[in-house]
Amino acid sequence: MNNPFSLHSFLRPAAALAVATLLMDTSCTAPRAIVATGKVTPQGEFRVGYNQGFNIATAPLSKAGAAVRDAATTAANKDTVGYGGSVKNLQAAALAYILDPVQPTADLSIRYGILPRLDAGYKYAFGSHVFDAQFQLLGPTGSPEHPGAGAASGTTYASIGLQFATQRAKLPSIPFLGDINSVLNFKATRNDLLVPLIFSQSFGPEEEIGAISYGVVYAHSWVNYGFAPDNVYLNTQKIPALPNQSRDFSSYGAFLNVKLGYRYVYVIPAVSIFYQNYGDYALLNGASTSLSGVTFVPSLGFQLRIPTK
Repeated sequence: MNNPFSLHSFLRPAAALAVATLLMDTSCTAPRAIVATGKVTPQGEFRVGYNQGFNIATAPLSKAGAAVRDAATTAANKDTVGYGGSVKNLQAAALAYILDPVQPTADLSIRYGILPRLDAGYKYAFGSHVFDAQFQLLGPTGSPEHPGAGAASGTTYASIGLQFATQRAKLPSIPFLGDINSVLNFKATRNDLLVPLIFSQSFGPEEEIGAISYGVVYAHSWVNYGFAPDNVYLNTQKIPALPNQSRDFSSYGAFLNVKLGYRYVYVIPAVSIFYQNYGDYALLNGASTSLSGVTFVPSLGFQLRIPTK
């Protein structure tokens, strides 16, 4: 996949190389691109969509330098690995990737208008299962064929959403992450809750030709993880496995998207930005690490509206 952003202009060469490596993987992550508008799906209608994005997170980039990649390759080729700073760095890199991977993202979605101001839907993010609902706070509830009272170009809409995603997280089998996993035997699961507050201005009555949308997002994530290496030693003592650990953290973000089309088919370019302090995480042999960072999520979506009346 071609990355439309020139990371080389603002990342160190080592980090840019890490991005190129991670681009080879398409494993799942909970979708955080906001492509909805303030207007919910009209009652009785369906919307189906496809969204392609890219998750660019600073935390894994900062942990994926050349020294870490070389250490992962060296450790993976040894029968026994001595515990030290390099093993701690490998654990931090694994955690950073699971918490906020640098990778392409994609999802297929379907939504249905349940009530005049309420819709709900399901997204499949190629391994992550996502359920969400959206309640419209402001604006008419008609359709392009049957506009509601006050519907016009420039009409303001507002809504609040709730999205829940669950997935079994894992490191992909690519260098250098595959090497890290072969050494550390890392396992993790995660659940994510996303609450966007969305405002939009309609292009045409009832978004007949689209809308511009913007707002803020709160997210909360729960992560369970553990390390169970088979051949990591401190002197002659085998390092015991790290039992299952539970952590959670909040993210705060903002977004902008533009919906363009006519009545039935739309294209939606969007961008979101998040900040998160992931917190402290226990590592093998009583060590720990702290992570924080910013995440950029550019995306391009396609939406098909299916009237049923």
